Amino acid sequence: MADEEIEKLSQKYQERLRKDFGETSGNVLRRSSPNASRDYQRFKKEYQPKPHSLYESACQSCANILTIKPNEKKAKEYDESIRIAHLDVTPGSIMSLSVFAFAACLLLGLAVSLLLGSMFFLFVAVILAVSALLVVQKYPGFIANSWRMKASNQMVLCVFYIVTYMRHTSNLENAIEFAAEHLQAPLSLDLKKVLWDTETEKYESLKESLDLYLETWRKWNLEFIEAMHLIEASLFEPTDSRRVTLLEKSLEVILDETYEKMLHYAHNLKSPITMLHMLGVILPILGLVILPLMVNFMGGVKWYHVGVVYNVFLPLIVFYLGKSVLSTRPTGYGDVDVSEQSNMKKYKNVILRLGPLELLINPALISMLVIGVLLFIGLAPLALHAMLPDDTAIGGLLEYRESKENPGTTVGPFSLVAAVLSMGITAAAGIGIGLHSRLGSENLIKIRERAKELEAEFAGSLFQLGNRIGDGIPLEVAFAKVADVMRDTRSGAFFELVNNNITRLGMSVETAIFNPKNGAIVSFPSPIIESSMKVLLVSSKKGPLIASEALISVARYIKEIHKVNERLKDLLADVISSMKSQIAFLAPAIAGIVVGITSMVTTILGRLGVQIANLGDVTAGAEVAGIGEFFGDGIPTYYFQIIVGLYVVQIVYILTIMANGIENGSDALSERYLIGANLIRSTVLYGIISLIVMTIFNLVAMQIMRVTTAF
Repeated sequence: MADEEIEKLSQKYQERLRKDFGETSGNVLRRSSPNASRDYQRFKKEYQPKPHSLYESACQSCANILTIKPNEKKAKEYDESIRIAHLDVTPGSIMSLSVFAFAACLLLGLAVSLLLGSMFFLFVAVILAVSALLVVQKYPGFIANSWRMKASNQMVLCVFYIVTYMRHTSNLENAIEFAAEHLQAPLSLDLKKVLWDTETEKYESLKESLDLYLETWRKWNLEFIEAMHLIEASLFEPTDSRRVTLLEKSLEVILDETYEKMLHYAHNLKSPITMLHMLGVILPILGLVILPLMVNFMGGVKWYHVGVVYNVFLPLIVFYLGKSVLSTRPTGYGDVDVSEQSNMKKYKNVILRLGPLELLINPALISMLVIGVLLFIGLAPLALHAMLPDDTAIGGLLEYRESKENPGTTVGPFSLVAAVLSMGITAAAGIGIGLHSRLGSENLIKIRERAKELEAEFAGSLFQLGNRIGDGIPLEVAFAKVADVMRDTRSGAFFELVNNNITRLGMSVETAIFNPKNGAIVSFPSPIIESSMKVLLVSSKKGPLIASEALISVARYIKEIHKVNERLKDLLADVISSMKSQIAFLAPAIAGIVVGITSMVTTILGRLGVQIANLGDVTAGAEVAGIGEFFGDGIPTYYFQIIVGLYVVQIVYILTIMANGIENGSDALSERYLIGANLIRSTVLYGIISLIVMTIFNLVAMQIMRVTTAF
């Protein structure tokens, strides 16, 4: 009876509080304060990518003008994507932005068509408008999928951090906070949100908040849910041995099931990659071989028509197919983007050391300078034609001809010199973008590779350090002994740096490792190493035996993760090597040969058309004149090379993103570095092959024409 009275009294005061505070639903005791909301918004903005903020702003602006409500099914899909990606939009604002994007593309295409007097661009605008409508509506799903992919790539490490912490301290809240501290966004943001919902009393307990969050992964990552439930179950075990067994079982579950899912993914990957290679590389480039013949014998086809197909539609199709392949990638074990750490910002620049001084140069300045010079070279034929008459020496060298389709106008340039100079535009795109990506990530990659070398041998070093501590040796002395045993190795250098900070600078162990200026972790920015050292410091407060057991366990966990990661790389080795060969050699080599062949065909057909026309004028023969009508203006090699060259740059860019995504998951730093290296290498190879083949084949074409005209 007393319980019923208490419940009635509670409901009475709940209603009174709702009335006083204007609450209409929900428990007022769980209402978060405005300050708390602002704090959450602030830390959300710190981790939320900027492009998403632009998308959110665009949606809100369009919704203020016009709001369109989607149907119930689509609204639920949007709500799920919005919740997963933490987007500040509504289903209605997404629909509004899609309608505005459709109208903008359509109006822009109509304006261009009227300006140029060609219905082709209106047709292109209709296709782009429909594409924009669909892309904007599906963009929340793309963001949510990207979020899931990034988060999935961190789940093995997440379980590792939680298990590592809970092995010596059975506190789930502190373990999740420890994992959120060492993980990067987006999973760190999700974990902070779990803690936040508990602190603001949105949910009654951390377990309720965590379980509801885990349910969002049921369709995509069941092994993560199983591992986390095992961790939760360890809290209720009566003995320490059973608790530790469950923790170790949770890490084993996510590692084994990750390997199994990646095994199926690797087996199913060969068919879509082969299809993508054929649709994106082989067929489009080989189709260019017959394109000059088709253009020369078909009137009305201009170079910009081919450019729209090859430099707009085909790359978009290949990119969409590639993203579809990446979206099915299961949980992996990815690397950390060290560029997001505050003490690594300067390494995004090119560093010139002048004695004690460091000069930081933004890679964008270097790339813009290179792009400017190369564009000047590439656009020189067009500029010279605009400034000089065709009857001058330089103007004649460019080889402009009178148009057969539009008499009174000229088309060109058809000369080999102009085709060679056009390589500047291709180089501006490939080398310019490549330099910006390469220079902005090269220093960071070196730092991370040094840290990865340390991680590879760190498990053995931790094992030795744990044994030394277990023997009763103080921490300060243990670091010195391990550094001596592991000398001339990366881990030896790390422990030697810690020892020097302790003995020479008089630092404590914690300061020697984590000092923001001189700490050893600054030179080896690895979250695994950082978390291992923090576990050491926390566990050492409970005694040397606890610290020793904790380090030995961490060493074993690191070895297991490393072993599974190497097995995953072996599974994907065949696919990755095939894609790398396409990027490094096949695509640029085939394209370079095609440009050379096209240059020869264009030269022969163009000059044949001119000679037949001249022969018809001289003989006044109807049959000869009729044959001349079959020859159109054709596409100058100058424009053709630019189209093919830009397509090579685009396809290499897309394939690099795919290869990195398949191999490393969502690894932005590795992606930037590989884009830079591959674009520069492939563009240079394409340029060299194109120049050689164009020169040889044009000499052959001139010899053919000389023999033909002799008859």
